[in-house]
Amino acid sequence: MEAERTLVGKGVLLCLAAMLVFASQDAVTKILVQDMSVAQVVLVRYWVFALFAIVWVSRTSTIRHALRSVRPKLQVLRSLLSIAEIAIFNLALRHLGLAESHSLMAAFPLMAIALAAPILGERVSMKSWLAVCVGFAGTLVILRPGLDVFKPESLIPLTAALCFACYHVVTRQVSSAGDGFHTNILYMALIGFVCATLFGVTAWRAPSMQEWVLLAVISIMSVAAQLLLVKALEYAPASVLQPFNYSLLVFATIIGFLVFSELPDRWTIVGAGIVIASGLYVIYLQRTRE
Repeated sequence: MEAERTLVGKGVLLCLAAMLVFASQDAVTKILVQDMSVAQVVLVRYWVFALFAIVWVSRTSTIRHALRSVRPKLQVLRSLLSIAEIAIFNLALRHLGLAESHSLMAAFPLMAIALAAPILGERVSMKSWLAVCVGFAGTLVILRPGLDVFKPESLIPLTAALCFACYHVVTRQVSSAGDGFHTNILYMALIGFVCATLFGVTAWRAPSMQEWVLLAVISIMSVAAQLLLVKALEYAPASVLQPFNYSLLVFATIIGFLVFSELPDRWTIVGAGIVIASGLYVIYLQRTRE
């Protein structure tokens, strides 16, 4: 029992480390996209990610075997949703603060639940639906539509959240059909590489030395964060790690303040609190049901 707790503790620490790296990566991305096109930033990220995925799969399996998907069309859709989410969220970072962007992005688990019922045919309890509604009310508190403080740019991270929610739903479809980790990561890397290249080449300009360094940093951080998450799941089940994913918002708020002198207003904090509380309650309901 004590050994199991130690392993779970390691998993939690690795998950928290991954969230810190993700938040740091977004801070560097925010600096880059002020003067560089989002398409070019995404292009470099996917070049590095594709190289990593090919090396990873080659060492642990074979490329040919990993490309055999049970649901190839859904794999393509899943990969397109992933690159769309990354590009749209990077655009959000150009216009909004780190904390505000992540506060709205935190609604994606609730969106995934709302989509899982009609798409996957999952039975969602009344308590879960109420939590989803309360969470969406929290996003309205952040957005404050109809008031003078409403910013149309706030809809950008919400669009990214919707893409990410759809990505999660489709991922569950392909995984339940039999596609494994190697197939999922290889399709996402290769299709993302093709799409990022098509759009990124037309927007390409010669980066400065400082920009090359920052591009290298976010690419390495992206891979490092993914590896930390994979390692965390080796020590602790996903159901245990889920609540700690919300630490990303905490880290983003701290880094936003330290690097950009950003502080979310009180209504953003209240709305984010409602969204997070709703998400944690849904996780609690799922674990109770299991």
